[in-house]
Amino acid sequence: MQVLLTGADDEGLGAALEALGAEVTRVEGIATRESLDAAGLEAAHTLVLTEMDDASAIPVAKEANTEIRIVAYSRDSLPEFARGQADLAIDPALLAADVVAEELVDGRVDTEA
Repeated sequence: MQVLLTGADDEGLGAALEALGAEVTRVEGIATRESLDAAGLEAAHTLVLTEMDDASAIPVAKEANTEIRIVAYSRDSLPEFARGQADLAIDPALLAADVVAEELVDGRVDTEA
């Protein structure tokens, strides 16, 4: 499972995903089409945003990879324009990184609901 992770990972979700065997590529700086492509957007299974400043990357990612799952893991709310395109939004205060990682890797999170 290839995961792209944007933003600071203060909660440790990237490490939790790696511990479960996911291949995590961290997108440095602002998430743009170029930085996402360089990180492997075309083959990625999941894009995780930890900062909502990167929310503009959601439609960009969905356009380039229609099968990608978008997960917002942040205490901040998704901007209105991105809410309909994100598959899952989780507040780290409600679910710890290791729990979220397990659910994402095991595929038990139903993002089709």
